[in-house]
Amino acid sequence: MADTALKATAASHGATPTRKPAINSLSATILIIAIVALAAAPFVVYPIFLMKMLCFALFASAFNLLLGYTGILSFGHAAFFGGAAYITAHTVKEWGVTPEVGLILGILAAAALGLVIGYLAIRRQGIYSTMITLALSQMFFFFCLQAAFTHGEDGLQGVPRGYLFGFIDLNNPMNMYYFVLALFVLGVFAIWRIINSPFGMILKSVRENENRAISLGYSVNRYKLAAFVMSAALAGLAGGLKALVFQFATL
Repeated sequence: MADTALKATAASHGATPTRKPAINSLSATILIIAIVALAAAPFVVYPIFLMKMLCFALFASAFNLLLGYTGILSFGHAAFFGGAAYITAHTVKEWGVTPEVGLILGILAAAALGLVIGYLAIRRQGIYSTMITLALSQMFFFFCLQAAFTHGEDGLQGVPRGYLFGFIDLNNPMNMYYFVLALFVLGVFAIWRIINSPFGMILKSVRENENRAISLGYSVNRYKLAAFVMSAALAGLAGGLKALVFQFATL
């Protein structure tokens, strides 16, 4: 019953049936043009610049998943970005793992950190929740500054890109670019699927009217925490990629 009510509300504010096919067609056309343009871009633009742009675009999209679709303002997302960068860089350089394993470990670390910070932050609302994210991220910053494995202000330098799946040389700029592009597209697609799923509809209802979502029987805090963890994981993916692209992780 609650799902029906949410769907009815969403339908009342959505596009009319006659306009929806046209909107979908236009969106698909723009998407195809964008992907083709990005695929051809490294032949005319410096690949490192493009990879930096894609990393930060993915980070911004992850942040928007939390703020734009759930209504939670976090001042601590840099902790997920930087934390995953450190874990990815450390595991690849010191442990000798392959880049894909390093990225996975970085994402898991960011998700775990997001679980802790999110659990504490969602227990409050408004500015109080936001300030909790700021305080905890500052604690994490000073921890990283003092921890031995981060090398303090010098950071981790000379991180090897290695071989993807053991045979694709990521030291080749074009290989590295298309690897970053593939993960960027995958990350954006994941966000698109999240916000267009029933789960995403509930997140939007929480953003618009949290009390109404509660009255419909949803455990709002669980959905908030899930969104926080997903956003942190995607921010971690962006951070891990940046560490591999620039081959260092610093404060």
